[in-house]
Amino acid sequence: MNPIRVLVVDDQELVREGIASLLSIQPGIEVIGTAADGAEAVTAAASADVVLMDVRMPGMDGVAATAELRRRVPSCKVVMLTTFDDDEYVVQALRAGAIGYLLKNLPAADLAAAIRLVCSGVAQLDSTITRRLATALPDPASLTPRETDVLRLIAAGATNKEIATRLYLSEGTIKNHISRILQRLDLRDRTQAALYAKDQGLL
Repeated sequence: MNPIRVLVVDDQELVREGIASLLSIQPGIEVIGTAADGAEAVTAAASADVVLMDVRMPGMDGVAATAELRRRVPSCKVVMLTTFDDDEYVVQALRAGAIGYLLKNLPAADLAAAIRLVCSGVAQLDSTITRRLATALPDPASLTPRETDVLRLIAAGATNKEIATRLYLSEGTIKNHISRILQRLDLRDRTQAALYAKDQGLL
């Protein structure tokens, strides 16, 4: 199995080199480089599977860089790794296309585990942030049992095709279910749906 290629982005050299060094000894992780700001990240991320992105940086910040990366390299997963647990930053990052939001006090082994999950499509959100945001989320009772099944599989990282196979439905039907789920729960995309499912304990 090929190692997961990770780019570390942080404006503080000591921090980014420290994160890169700790990750480089984790099994299945290959740090392909570092970047000091969002603009450097956009240029350097072409071959990355996962980008660990700081939020606040001079020039192009992490949110703007995430949005640009999602346009240029849609296959690349972006995880915000920061000291800021402000709800506004979290919302901005997720809207920009980040698949995770983690704090820098995370142990290296836990960060590596989160990277592996993100690479397989499973969104990651720091537990302290999850607890705060969960109180503002819609009631899952508004979903039908079938929609709940679909939401569970989205959160597990399954593709539309895999969900269709598991539930013995067509991909078109699954797409319709997902559209209704997003509409009923007032969610923007699959990443937010996955985070919602995790928040509600549906995994």
